Amino acid sequence: MNNALVNIGIGLAVGLLGFILGYLVRQYTARTKVHAIREEAESLLAQAKTRLQEAELEAKAMALKMRDEVEREAKRRRAELERQERRLQQRRVSFERRVDALEERSRKLEAREKQLEQQRNELEQLRRKELEELQRISNLSLEEAKELLLQRVANEARQDIARVIREAEEQAREEAERKAREIITLAIQRVASDQVAETTVSTVALPSDEMKGRIIGRGGRNIRTIENITGVDLLIDDTPEAVTLSSFDPVRREIARVALNKLILDGRIHPARIEKVVKKAQQEVEAIIEEEGERAVYEVGVPGLHPELIKLLGQLKYRTSYGQNVLMHSIETAHLAGIMAAELGANVALAKEGGLLHDIGKAVSHETEGSHARIGAEIAQRYGRPPEVVNAIAAHHCEEEFTTLEAVLVQAADAISGARPGARRETLESYIKRVESLEKLADSFAGVEKSYAIQAGREIRIIVKPDEVDDLGIITLSRDIAKKVEESLEYPGQIKVTVIRETRAVDYAK
Repeated sequence: MNNALVNIGIGLAVGLLGFILGYLVRQYTARTKVHAIREEAESLLAQAKTRLQEAELEAKAMALKMRDEVEREAKRRRAELERQERRLQQRRVSFERRVDALEERSRKLEAREKQLEQQRNELEQLRRKELEELQRISNLSLEEAKELLLQRVANEARQDIARVIREAEEQAREEAERKAREIITLAIQRVASDQVAETTVSTVALPSDEMKGRIIGRGGRNIRTIENITGVDLLIDDTPEAVTLSSFDPVRREIARVALNKLILDGRIHPARIEKVVKKAQQEVEAIIEEEGERAVYEVGVPGLHPELIKLLGQLKYRTSYGQNVLMHSIETAHLAGIMAAELGANVALAKEGGLLHDIGKAVSHETEGSHARIGAEIAQRYGRPPEVVNAIAAHHCEEEFTTLEAVLVQAADAISGARPGARRETLESYIKRVESLEKLADSFAGVEKSYAIQAGREIRIIVKPDEVDDLGIITLSRDIAKKVEESLEYPGQIKVTVIRETRAVDYAK
């Protein structure tokens, strides 16, 4: 037991000693750390003081620099203000000088106005005295003298106006004719196509007169079948080895001609065979119509047309106007209009399309009431052609007003193609009737003594009574007659109206 107590005492003494040693060690370590921290803090404080001094120095340097810059800027602005002030001073001096000069000029003008007013009053007094003297000498009042003077001035002015109008019209006409002659000559030279004259009948050659009987058939059944199916009259007369086909519709006549040639070559002619051959001929002619329409469109260079318009163009191959093939006339008109449009700087494509389609209404004019120009315009509008093209078609016979230059060129090209020598042929009866109507129309105007249609009806010369129509009146008369001709007559090309006035003095030596 004593040993145990001793051991416990020793253990307690050892533990106490360890605790004391640990406490002393911790105290030492803490003092060491505090000393290190204090030294580090003193070092940081010294560095901070150093940096603060440096910052103070930099701030002072920057403040000095900014002060120098501000002083320089202030000096520059003071110098600028001084220069502006000097300029303003100079301007003020100059302005004052100008004001003084203007005031001086105003005083002079006022003095001049007073002088002019005085002179005006003196002139007015002199004028009154002169008028009184003139009235006394001429025995005319002021109003009477004015009326007489105005009449003389009016007469002289009327004569001068007529002379100026004649000179201006003559100069404009000469220049326009010269330029138009150049353009039209160039257009005709470049488009010199041949025209084919066609009629309303076609002739089919036969190998022998025996074929006529086979065409007629037993009891005339073959010829009746051909006429009923094709709508064409067959004229079988004494003409040797020939049969004549007659129809107002050239397409039907062409179908009948093709079918009859096939029947003659085949030799088998009976109603069933006729129906089959006519149907085949109809298909061939329709193919030719479409091909001709496409050829015309390609030749002129007008793409994008509706297929129905192309077919109608192809049908024009079998139509004639005054003996002129309408399709060839349309192609030629398109070329002429395009050439003139190129010369004048107009729309060439629009002029060509208007020229090509201007007679499209003739393809269906026998089926629809109305003029071919209006019918053609409706067709073109129906198939989506531009309004400019529609107007060119509708106005090419002056049934509507022109809205574009290209429409005028289409009308001119149509007249050139149809009226140039060799293009068309006109019956003698219609020619004489047109010339007589032209002279009768001119004779219906007051003051006309006699009128003469010359140059195949392309010019009308009118002799007026000089005591009824003066020089100014003949200008108005020529315009009125030309307008009446346009409204009343139908004619190819244009008609020149020439009014002649002359005064004759006749006496006799006895």
